[in-house]
Amino acid sequence: MSNLDHHVASVLDAANSDDEEALFKSLEDDDRVVDAFREQRIQQLSSELKRAKSQKNQGFGNYTEIKEEKALMDLTTEVKYAVVHFAKDDFARCGVMDTHLETLAPKHFDTRFLKMNVENAPFLVTKLKVQVLPCVLAFVDGKSVDRIVGFEGLGYTQDTFTTKDLEARLLASGVVQRAKATQDAGVRFGVKAEKKEESDDDDWD
Repeated sequence: MSNLDHHVASVLDAANSDDEEALFKSLEDDDRVVDAFREQRIQQLSSELKRAKSQKNQGFGNYTEIKEEKALMDLTTEVKYAVVHFAKDDFARCGVMDTHLETLAPKHFDTRFLKMNVENAPFLVTKLKVQVLPCVLAFVDGKSVDRIVGFEGLGYTQDTFTTKDLEARLLASGVVQRAKATQDAGVRFGVKAEKKEESDDDDWD
């Protein structure tokens, strides 16, 4: 019982009862316990607020384009969770992926959401075998745990998906921790199947 709050422990000892309802009543009637829990909660919230501000200053909560390969490699090893979109600005499907990632970034403050133009990352493109765009890699503790190629495995069809679809995939990989995306009300961002021949879900090099 060493980890039990000492105010709670004292009420349990004084009550000398196994009646849970009676014990809760004793806790509610004990101002020391209520004040102690209130103070503890305030401290927790204060700590979380400081952590959130610190993370925001480090780029968490934003979808950030990284210009240099070394900076990207450093970030993916420095933070616990990172989502990296390898993209090309003139590819329509990369723009679609950007829209979803920009929506998710401020909802998942424990994860860095990053973008790298493949033209600025020849070494990483080769090392990570990025051949089809868009390509989204999920990193946990510096290790790649999932790879999304094009829109594969995201939506009901090959060409459309929602932000919630993407979030669900990231949740499954463990790179984000809680579902926070709102319902897309049936609207799906994607490229129509009949225009597939013009799409860029293809070998880009």
